[in-house]
Amino acid sequence: MAARKRASAADTKPSPPPQTQETTTLIDPPIAPPKKALIFKFCLFFSIPYFYLLYQYYTIEQELRRSILINASLCVTGFFLTQRMIPVASRYVLKRGLFGFDINKKGTPQGTVKVPESLGIVVGIVFLVLAILFQYFNFTADSNWLVEYNAALASICFMILLGFVDDVLDVPWRVKLLLPSIAALPLLMAYAGHTTIIIPKPLISYVGQEVLDLGWVYKLYMGLLAVFCTNSINIHAGLNGLEVGQTVVIASAILIHNLMQIGASSDPEYKQAHAFSIYLVQPLLATSLALLSYNCETLLIFFLPQVLNFLLSLPQLSGYVKCPRHRLPRFNPETGLLTGTRDGTLINFYLRMVGPKSEKTLCIHLLLVQALGCCFCFLLRYLLAGWYK
Repeated sequence: MAARKRASAADTKPSPPPQTQETTTLIDPPIAPPKKALIFKFCLFFSIPYFYLLYQYYTIEQELRRSILINASLCVTGFFLTQRMIPVASRYVLKRGLFGFDINKKGTPQGTVKVPESLGIVVGIVFLVLAILFQYFNFTADSNWLVEYNAALASICFMILLGFVDDVLDVPWRVKLLLPSIAALPLLMAYAGHTTIIIPKPLISYVGQEVLDLGWVYKLYMGLLAVFCTNSINIHAGLNGLEVGQTVVIASAILIHNLMQIGASSDPEYKQAHAFSIYLVQPLLATSLALLSYNCETLLIFFLPQVLNFLLSLPQLSGYVKCPRHRLPRFNPETGLLTGTRDGTLINFYLRMVGPKSEKTLCIHLLLVQALGCCFCFLLRYLLAGWYK
């Protein structure tokens, strides 16, 4: 995502005489082609350890493996469908005046290019279609997981709607703070799984038990975590490809974690809980990769429904909260570099530490930091609770 300045009346008035479709096409340049080579390299890099764990390292039941592969096959279709629909949708939103300008390129020719907004609705719709179609192949009418699965889809659909409303009506940020907790209600009310947590090894002697049942506090924690994760992700924003890039990095780590948990466990219900997460994370990863193929480097697409924040093994969609303009790094149109300000965001802190960077380089560095953070979480999991046996 790139920080943007919403088009105002000054940007659109006085308006010239009515333009024909041909004139509009000339003024509004098409979006850049997708970076297919970049996405192919990532898929190759990620699929090797993923399928190694799925087929070779762990002994996973054939039926469970089959469901994961069916879901992955649907995701491949969803990737190409999303990639095909984004340019089509961009033309429609530009015609309806849903566009902004990249303020990180203010003072340059790129800063005057109209950037289509609300294209995240395409990603959200394809995600929902994939998740709904998967029910036909995996769940039966009497499945215990079907209620929670549909509740998760209801939460996601609710947040996509609220995100689109926000892009059109520009909802105040104070209201947006509460939207994730409201959207999470269908999932929280339908949740009938465990409410226990595993006590870290260093604290077992103090607590007196390895597993602690939190009861209703667990659901309260899930609701609060939805608000925290949503806004923490969206505060760490303002660069092209940063937010959707975080989605790809975190979703990849969650998929690896879920496979490890499935392979290491002998409890069928526990395995199904992590498979439940995989069924929702794989479509998220596929549609996000399609968006990233357009959103990386110089392309600008304002992604409306942002990252799926996963609460243990039950994911739900978070909303879109715009990064305040005064928190963004300062852009120098002469050098084309971003410099950090004194605001306390991670982007500004990183720029103050390493010096001015181009937007592309800075985004890559921050995504590497995100990947290192995921690796640190795996290490922390090993130190506090034991490795995946």
